[in-house]
Amino acid sequence: MNVAGKKVIVTGGTGGYGKGIAAAFKGAGADVWITGRNVKVLTETAGQLGVRFIAADAASPADWDRVMAEVGGPDVLVNNAGWGGKIVSVADQEDEDIERTIATNLTSVIYGCKRAARIMREKKGGLIVNVSSVCALYAWPDWSVYTAAKAGLAKFSHGLYTELRPYGVRVFCVTPSWGNTGFNAAASIPSLSPELLSKAIQPAELGKLILQLAEMPDHLNITDVTIQPLVQDINPM
Repeated sequence: MNVAGKKVIVTGGTGGYGKGIAAAFKGAGADVWITGRNVKVLTETAGQLGVRFIAADAASPADWDRVMAEVGGPDVLVNNAGWGGKIVSVADQEDEDIERTIATNLTSVIYGCKRAARIMREKKGGLIVNVSSVCALYAWPDWSVYTAAKAGLAKFSHGLYTELRPYGVRVFCVTPSWGNTGFNAAASIPSLSPELLSKAIQPAELGKLILQLAEMPDHLNITDVTIQPLVQDINPM
């Protein structure tokens, strides 16, 4: 895919990985829209990157309908929006936090993919990228609900690929680990030290990776890619 001039939607595009992804596609000449719920931050980020924005909640089907209508049918959809939820044991979770974690990390992606799949199936081409998490691959205490959502996202991506492959539509699941994204602060857990953050995955680095994957020959699908920094020890792997 030559992304120049292609319509690209990046959810959760106001910061972290989403901002890095949007910047990478914009730099390659794509027509990029970012989405999010904070209009002020959306406006500022869109101005910085030179992209367009749509205020939308990824967990709202009605908002997805509005996004697709305004964009006019994406060539690339990057489902990056996510939320760590409350990182506490299942026994200590609030029901509303469980519901929001699943809705933001899994259900929202299915809503977006449903609408993009209809468009891409019709025109027999396109790319959907779902950003998962290394939590989908391993188990740590207090991450069980988030892990369930991200693991579900990974398997959903596989199933979607089997449905869209006959129509020439590609589906990638990209699984990053430690990143310099502000995730820990948003999840109210201790952040990495500045030294470790400098050696973690940078938003621009993940953006460049996803752009490179998108630009691979259209007859090839990269079903799963996991990326983690050397400074992170996952033992046992």
